[in-house]
Amino acid sequence: MDGYYYTVVCILTALLGLCVGSFLNVVIYRLPNNMSLAKPASHCPKCNKEIKWYDNIPVISYIILGGKCRNCGDKISPRYIFVELSNMLLWLVSFFLFFDLSSVYSIIYFATACIACSVCIIIFFIDLEHMIIFDRFQIILLVLAVVATFTDGDSYLTHGIGFVAGFAVFFVVSFFVGKATKKDSLGGGDIKFAAVAGLFLGWKRFILMMLVASISASIVLMIQRNKNGDEKGKEYPFAPFLTVAFVLTMFFGMPIISWYSGILLG
Repeated sequence: MDGYYYTVVCILTALLGLCVGSFLNVVIYRLPNNMSLAKPASHCPKCNKEIKWYDNIPVISYIILGGKCRNCGDKISPRYIFVELSNMLLWLVSFFLFFDLSSVYSIIYFATACIACSVCIIIFFIDLEHMIIFDRFQIILLVLAVVATFTDGDSYLTHGIGFVAGFAVFFVVSFFVGKATKKDSLGGGDIKFAAVAGLFLGWKRFILMMLVASISASIVLMIQRNKNGDEKGKEYPFAPFLTVAFVLTMFFGMPIISWYSGILLG
């Protein structure tokens, strides 16, 4: 019977992940443009034609329409299908890693991880395009971090140190680099995200998250600058690297830390 329930929850997780992913697209597009999330109904941004329900089915409608608006033929950004599939896959990974019918804490942490992944997707794309992290998402992650503190099996002290470390490290780096370069090196949103991520992950996984984010950002920006030349004064968003590192560390942080500790102690 447990196998039956496990399969049902897995299927529901995938379907709900797709549906929520469709809503994430609405948030990503409308929120930075000061539009209501409820009105008007979904429509083509070029011809403003309302999208019928049968053309708004996650993934399936995009494939049937060939990635184009039925009315005007304008191309639909592949970001929409990417967000939907990414959210579904991240929810499924959360399910396989954290869901356990025998533990209420595991079920709560699974739900917490799913919501955190969705919030990170929103932050990723909004910061990538608009270079801003809305405080409302920081607050949602803060609430999730408090829940994670009580359900992930790690000590409260570990999470508390992670919170202080996340804020302190980013604040100090931002302050001194800003003094040296006479411009902001990190935005306030990045500092808040680091603090909340530290609380969610605990200090051990937070250190790993920072390594992943810093190394990946350095590699990508180096490639970008070699390709486009040294664009002095140009600012680059850091939240996309932070969110990817956060999700990866939430999923695989402890196994990686255990493996590395085994090498050091072995």
